[in-house]
Amino acid sequence: MRRWAAAAVTGAIAVALVGCGPAPWNAPGETPDAAPTTPRTTAPPPVPNDLSGGSTERQVTAGAVAASLNYWSDLSMDRWTATALKPVSLSLATTVTPDDGQRVYLQKATMIAVPGNAQGDLGPLAPTSDQSATNPGYLVLSPYSYSQTFYVEEVPAEATFVTLRFTYDFLVQTTPTSNEYAKQTGTDSLTVAIAPSGE
Repeated sequence: MRRWAAAAVTGAIAVALVGCGPAPWNAPGETPDAAPTTPRTTAPPPVPNDLSGGSTERQVTAGAVAASLNYWSDLSMDRWTATALKPVSLSLATTVTPDDGQRVYLQKATMIAVPGNAQGDLGPLAPTSDQSATNPGYLVLSPYSYSQTFYVEEVPAEATFVTLRFTYDFLVQTTPTSNEYAKQTGTDSLTVAIAPSGE
């Protein structure tokens, strides 16, 4: 009986030791299977387009001169492809502060088109400008205004937008009867999306 009892105790201890071993899922060097993950794909942000509504209005200040500008294009935005000749038109009129009766003239307007994409600028195109053929320039003091159309030529195929950088050189009479002028320069920029060519 003593031998049987001793064997029974030994078997019980062995069973207890087996039962106290580490769980298979916590064995050293092993980790539980991670839940499968679905890779996330983020859609590229929409390309900004200042002419998406057909036109846009801006206010530009150059010293004592305040210019009200309106930009638009007669070419629909879905046809602003990389290879198209893309027109952008503008009109402007100015006021001057203080208004003592002096006039404001536009001596020169310049546009530089810089195509780009999400990776950055792709290099500027050649600048285009309108230099006044009259001296001292185009009279742009309201109610007189200035209108012009510039053209954006072909841009690289990988371009998704083009930034249009404008510079306006104004001449302001120092007095209403003076033949001397103060030069004031204003700048502005637009971003226009390049439409897919559909090829």
